[in-house]
Amino acid sequence: MTIDPMLRLHRWLSPAYPVGGFAYSHGIEAAVADGRIGDAASAEAWITDILRHGAGWNDALLMAAAYHASAEEVAEIGGLCAALASSAGRLLETEKQGHAFAATTAAVEGLDLPPMPYPVAVGRAVRLADLPLDAALRLYLMAFASALTSAAIRLVPLGQTDGQRILAAAEPLSADLAEAAADGDLDRLGSAAFLVDIAGMRQGALTTRLFRS
Repeated sequence: MTIDPMLRLHRWLSPAYPVGGFAYSHGIEAAVADGRIGDAASAEAWITDILRHGAGWNDALLMAAAYHASAEEVAEIGGLCAALASSAGRLLETEKQGHAFAATTAAVEGLDLPPMPYPVAVGRAVRLADLPLDAALRLYLMAFASALTSAAIRLVPLGQTDGQRILAAAEPLSADLAEAAADGDLDRLGSAAFLVDIAGMRQGALTTRLFRS
């Protein structure tokens, strides 16, 4: 039976896929605690910066690079992805989600997918399953934006309508970033989301925490 590749990608990148994305805020918890995020506008600006200037862009490049790479090269890309983590929480976030994604996808799809950081695992799985990279990148970025928005909804707190406005604004940005990152040129890796990185470091020191990052 032929399976629609888009249905498979939607399943892999759905909140129902057991990677535990609900447990990570990517530093948004600390940003809220510090007063940097307090309403829908500041949450949208923060999430946009993560996508455009932080882990969103880097993850898309790493995912595309893993798609284009050989099995030997993928291991090196995984090591680079881990090294780029700006805090212990961010490293936990990418490694735990990646390992969970790899384990589940290997078991369900029968793919040879060892543990590796999340964007690298997804990129390798997309290649092994012969799925379209452009669609996978767009959906990965939107799934990331959805996880961040879900955290902001709970933490600020925001209403569901505000959350959907944030995600609607993320759609064209995700498409643009996916197109720009599709060649997987790792020479273009780089992050300028300094406050996001600092918030990720601060989150681990909060007295009371709801999230792991």
